[in-house]
Amino acid sequence: MTMDRPTPPMLADERQTLEGWLDFYRATLATKCAGLDDEQLRTAAAPPSPLTLLGLVQHMAEVERNWFRRVLADEDAPAIYPDRNATPGHDGGFGLSAGSTFAAAEATWRQEIEHARANCAGRALDDTGSFAAGEVTLRWIFTHMVGEYARHCGHADLIRERLDGVTGV
Repeated sequence: MTMDRPTPPMLADERQTLEGWLDFYRATLATKCAGLDDEQLRTAAAPPSPLTLLGLVQHMAEVERNWFRRVLADEDAPAIYPDRNATPGHDGGFGLSAGSTFAAAEATWRQEIEHARANCAGRALDDTGSFAAGEVTLRWIFTHMVGEYARHCGHADLIRERLDGVTGV
């Protein structure tokens, strides 16, 4: 199942533009995973990298949780996919357990997206959350998230092309 991939608005205010690009990249990641079975989604198709499409979806659930729940809303939200090998200070989720499935990861990711939308709904772009030893604006978080998704959608594109030749979606 995929998300409809909306075109980001070309004539919009700053908030609509940022939200539009974030939704575009969220949908792009879902599209990169569409039509593949769990074995393909678990396959690291660009050696020597161990990166998988399933790991990317899990990672983005962690990233959504971190920025929109922990940082912006100051929620006590533990890691979804604890990873002992993750770089300290970075969101994990890339590693797969024996029981990891795309259906479960996608459901979790979509739940985190809904939490993110709810946590952003009543806030202005200049509203802040706590990050490191200071504050960060919602505007900065949106911009960071667009970059995070864009980078990982590029990874997903390469993995998908190596799996079955599909490109450009």
